[in-house]
Amino acid sequence: MSSQEPVRQRIESMLASNRIVLFMKGTRDAPSCGFSAATSGVLNDLLDDYFTVDVLADEAIRQGIKEYGNWPTIPQLYVDGELVGGADIVQGMAASGELHKLLGVPEPDRTPPEISISDEAATQIRAALADAEGMGLFLAIDGRYHPQFQLREIQGGEIRVSANGIDVHFDPASAQRARGARIGWTETAQGEGLSIDLPAAPPKVHALDVHALKKLLDEGRVTVIDVRPADERARAPFAGAEVLDAESHARLVKLPVDTPLAFLCHHGNSSRRAAEHFREHGFRSLHNIEGGIDAWSREIDPTVPAY
Repeated sequence: MSSQEPVRQRIESMLASNRIVLFMKGTRDAPSCGFSAATSGVLNDLLDDYFTVDVLADEAIRQGIKEYGNWPTIPQLYVDGELVGGADIVQGMAASGELHKLLGVPEPDRTPPEISISDEAATQIRAALADAEGMGLFLAIDGRYHPQFQLREIQGGEIRVSANGIDVHFDPASAQRARGARIGWTETAQGEGLSIDLPAAPPKVHALDVHALKKLLDEGRVTVIDVRPADERARAPFAGAEVLDAESHARLVKLPVDTPLAFLCHHGNSSRRAAEHFREHGFRSLHNIEGGIDAWSREIDPTVPAY
């Protein structure tokens, strides 16, 4: 057996055990390069769950997957054991709707968004595009509603919108997030540049102290989501909380998006990331419990063990 054979067997085992596998740098929640972020962002828009492999954590897999599919770069997406491609291909397939068919998810809404571009912003954009012959202006808006202008080749499946004489291209998910977008030009102490206002963005996650949490709980106006691991929950239970884990995730993200949710962890860090994840799913009344169970024990209920 060659030195490469065990790596190949590991890759084949991953592909056999999981229908959709993304070999990437980092994880879906914390990608470590722009290309991996773009690819996982596309999949996050379409799927609640898929299997990822962080090649930065395994050098043998990082090199082995390049040889396995004869594909020199990372990320790489596999579906049903077959290589689909990297970031550009995945983005192009998402724009055209081909990826939706491949993954077996509903066809995307291709309704062009209504956007506006101020005169000053249009002037600045035209100047920037003067030396970009053959490239298109794309506005990508990720699940956290972070907008980014990009210059890319036009592949033909994009959603195109014209505003103030400027053509802007979108993938389907970004197009829906761009509804009503107002693009302007702003000057600040840090310099000048484009400003993008996104009315469709869900409200930001609100910080919630434990005293305000108690009031909401007493009034029956919020559901607490406990994101701590099982051993911590057993050590210091929070009565009445929903548990967020692999089994409950699919059910919780199907709650009505106006359901008030407050996220709890040990000190308030992991819970904020979980709340942001639910914001990506469109939830509009999200709270992060500042200080977590530790603050609850110190300030509200000393019968809850501190740890």
